Amino acid sequence: QNCAVDVLQMYINLANVKPQDEPEPEQLTKQITGAIDWRREGIRHKRNEVYIDVLESVNLMISTSGAILRNEVTGRVQMNTKLTGMPECKFGLNDKLVIEKESAGGKKKPGVEIDDCVFHRCVRLGKFDADRTITFIPPDGEFELMRYRVNDNVNLPFRLIPAVQEEGQTKCSINLKVIANFSEKLFAT
Repeated sequence: QNCAVDVLQMYINLANVKPQDEPEPEQLTKQITGAIDWRREGIRHKRNEVYIDVLESVNLMISTSGAILRNEVTGRVQMNTKLTGMPECKFGLNDKLVIEKESAGGKKKPGVEIDDCVFHRCVRLGKFDADRTITFIPPDGEFELMRYRVNDNVNLPFRLIPAVQEEGQTKCSINLKVIANFSEKLFAT
């Protein structure tokens, strides 16, 4: 079933508003049956390349006493594919529904629980629901594969320690100390 907004808008009309682009009957069949309309056949590249960027944003609200009131991570997976033919790609998620990590004492620690996901229309949702793998035939070039949000078990990368000092009636001094919460062995540029 195809639920892409641009495709649905061609077929849903309000009152006597006429659609601008009347689709051809064979085009209509391809769109309804789920035929691949986001990638044309016969694409050739000298080198097969896939670039994946995972962009995450940590949103945090802390009380004046330092207690965490709300935290969440929002992220998106951007891809740039240069693949020949009609390749099928598969990704597995380290999701709470799939994997529960075992600690040294034999106890199971929960994995990452993803609260909600929004996928590009190339993703086969049936496969995702069945075995939690992201299976798709990617469009050629840049596209957003998915967006997601995580609310539980968020490990904060930094700890903020504010120091507010009033200096008279019109002046306030704010010092903000940022402490990294990750191992010294990890680094980024």
